[in-house]
Amino acid sequence: MIEASGLRFAYPRGGFTLSVPTFSVAKGERVGVIGPSGTGKTTLLNLVAGLSQPDAGALKVAGTDMTALSDAGRRAFRARNIGFVFQNFALVDYLNALENILYPYRVGLGLRLDRAARDRAAALAASCGIADRLKSHPGALSGGEQQRVAICRALVTQPALILADEATGNLDPETKDVILDLLFARAREFDATVLAVTHDHDLLPRFDRVIDFATLRQAA
Repeated sequence: MIEASGLRFAYPRGGFTLSVPTFSVAKGERVGVIGPSGTGKTTLLNLVAGLSQPDAGALKVAGTDMTALSDAGRRAFRARNIGFVFQNFALVDYLNALENILYPYRVGLGLRLDRAARDRAAALAASCGIADRLKSHPGALSGGEQQRVAICRALVTQPALILADEATGNLDPETKDVILDLLFARAREFDATVLAVTHDHDLLPRFDRVIDFATLRQAA
């Protein structure tokens, strides 16, 4: 699902530089990524999602060369193939919770907002315990509720790849298990791959494989 080699990325005006010699995730695999803050875990997710472009190296996602796509091509690919749970949720303030969950259908070319998609959004919201909050806007939701909306949005299109940046960071321990169960169950349902950044080491046994990103970068 993900193949990268010689990957390098530097933010403008100096500072942080990401260097990853090799990185791969198999189709259907559930991989957790750990490591100290500032090592580039979120940057890696952004590169895989096509939100950023590497300065050097090769990166393929689902067999597609991400470095060869235009901005519009990466947006279209992301809408069709990737669900992303952002650390800061990235909800749209003027849309209510249901509209935020269905947001990929507003921006994704080729995605059809039909009854099945709406039913799927409602079912996901119920599974996450926010069925009664769908008409509320982000400003009226707690941090945990906003996070659940973001998770539902990442799952609603049944993507081939789910990227999660601290997807359970704002949830209590019991709810973390419920949400991770939901994430993994839905991933199995449509044979999706999961790549998740987490600082919660209690969750690591739930993954097929765990990558220490600090060690990975040292290898560069």
